[in-house]
Amino acid sequence: MTTLDLPATAPPARPRREWPTLTAVITWVAAGCFVAVILGVLASVVVQSFSTTWRGGWWPDGLTATWYGRAWSSTGMSQALVNTAQAGIAVVVIALLAGVPAGYLLARRAFPGRSVVMLLMLLPIILPPMTYAVQLAALMYRVGLGGSMTAVVLVNLVPTLPLVVLIMVPFVEQISPDVENAARVFGANNWRLFTRVLIPLLLPGMLAAGILVLVRTLGAFELTFFVSGADTQTLVVALFGAISDPGGVPISLTAAMAVTYMLVAVLGLAISLRFVTPSQAIRQRHR
Repeated sequence: MTTLDLPATAPPARPRREWPTLTAVITWVAAGCFVAVILGVLASVVVQSFSTTWRGGWWPDGLTATWYGRAWSSTGMSQALVNTAQAGIAVVVIALLAGVPAGYLLARRAFPGRSVVMLLMLLPIILPPMTYAVQLAALMYRVGLGGSMTAVVLVNLVPTLPLVVLIMVPFVEQISPDVENAARVFGANNWRLFTRVLIPLLLPGMLAAGILVLVRTLGAFELTFFVSGADTQTLVVALFGAISDPGGVPISLTAAMAVTYMLVAVLGLAISLRFVTPSQAIRQRHR
């Protein structure tokens, strides 16, 4: 009985090691430096908000949490926090209620001057708010709304309502008209068609638009500053008032207010992202 000589198998080839390109190295280094600078600035503000005195160097002379208590009680930050929540929720709700139907009409109806209307809605978004904040404030005071929460909500709707419309137009366009025709064949009127068919399909776009409107409202300074009063100012306006106080507000107190403002913004963004993520909205749009 003979044995067959099996051919020797060649050893597996080692995978070729790919070195990063110069462009990739520069990109990662630049991104790392940017992140390091941002984290360093945020860390310095947080440490400053807990410092007793800081004469220089890398660390303050002592740490205390009393600045947060003073910020809450003596600067009106508690009322500013309530005003921020009221203004943010009201702007988001009104912008969605008006912007979603308007986006649907612009996406489904062809009429003369449609491109001009789309271009005009871009202006409040791309123009600096200071270019029209003074005129809006003058209008609010002329009609007797200056200093009220109604004025704060109305002026913040100027850039956010067109933003919702422009976001919703492509989401409506990716829905086939055959879906609406089928719903009408089965007896759905306009109200049922919009609430039971279109709204569920447009929900990712609505949530994404709501997130952007909320973030923009939280950071809106110029528009809110010119129309708000002592009882209706938001957190960002209260922070500016503390920084510009000629009486000399301690820097640690303003740092505590800034940290609180950042936490509110991050919390609002985190709650919003709990319901939708930008990648989910993009995937839903391209289906």
